[in-house]
Amino acid sequence: MSREQERIDFVMPWVDGADPAWLAELHKYAPEDALGAADERFRDWDNLRYWFRGVEKFAPWVGMIHFITWGHLPKWLNTAHPKLHVVRHEDYIPPKYLPCFSSHPIELNMHRIRGLAEQFVYFNDDFFLLRDVAPGDFFAGGLPCDMLAFQPVVANPANPLMSHIYLNNTLALCRHFDKRDNVRKQPGSYFKIGYPPLYFFYNLLELAFPLYTGFYTVHGPSPYLKSTFDEVWAKEGELLDRTCCHRFRDKQDVSQYLMREWQKLAGRFRAKNIVRDFGYFNVESQNHKLVDTIIKRKKKMICANDANQPIDFEHAKAELNAALEQILPEKSAYEN
Repeated sequence: MSREQERIDFVMPWVDGADPAWLAELHKYAPEDALGAADERFRDWDNLRYWFRGVEKFAPWVGMIHFITWGHLPKWLNTAHPKLHVVRHEDYIPPKYLPCFSSHPIELNMHRIRGLAEQFVYFNDDFFLLRDVAPGDFFAGGLPCDMLAFQPVVANPANPLMSHIYLNNTLALCRHFDKRDNVRKQPGSYFKIGYPPLYFFYNLLELAFPLYTGFYTVHGPSPYLKSTFDEVWAKEGELLDRTCCHRFRDKQDVSQYLMREWQKLAGRFRAKNIVRDFGYFNVESQNHKLVDTIIKRKKKMICANDANQPIDFEHAKAELNAALEQILPEKSAYEN
């Protein structure tokens, strides 16, 4: 494999929810129910610089960082950095899908980004690196490292939209993969030594049911093959087109996790316990466990998720950012 074929890029979208021009466009198109969640979905935690500092310090091997933006940029960002590719929505998302305020058109069209490597890791801006990560944490032999595990879609009345989206992903996968046949073809991907015991149990229990009920997907950095997106667009183009035509999330949508589960069911991944070095946290008003994990670097990577729940936002932001500053105090070359 050539150096170019081995290259691993990072992709990360960001939005400045306080930008007056962006807010004006949001209000122009947004239904009232979408505006109700805008504060939580788009509020700024002012810690993006720690993502870049973590990448520079803990993943210096990265090929390129493709930084997706509506058009605005952090004032401190060094856009001249040789590894930074600023990507505006109109640079890669087909015009018929713009403007968009849903993550789905942004994510489902990532394969169209100019210069994107075949191997890339998709980040959200609430994922942070706390320790050294190696290419082998994300890819092995040119294939994504991931975990194939069943988990039923939950009918969650507190967030019914996501229940619909997860079910839509599963329905699309059922059209192309037979559950029991897939288990027979790659049993080691479902019952990998080293998987968390809970998911061994889930997978064993699910063998009793002939149809897929859902999948467990880690809400953390997602390793992808660009060619997976090409394949899914070729086979489910109508579904993806319909999703991308929605400016806001819709109960008929699918998400980027369709791509992630697709490449696993297709056998194009390396089975690995990817939760061992990853920590997921919903940010609350008090975040002792999250702060302790950051300061003591108990995990290689974390997600500090803004879970759309009432919190003391200013206190939580100060608490989280003070912990990140403690382990990443030095400016990176990505900062002016």
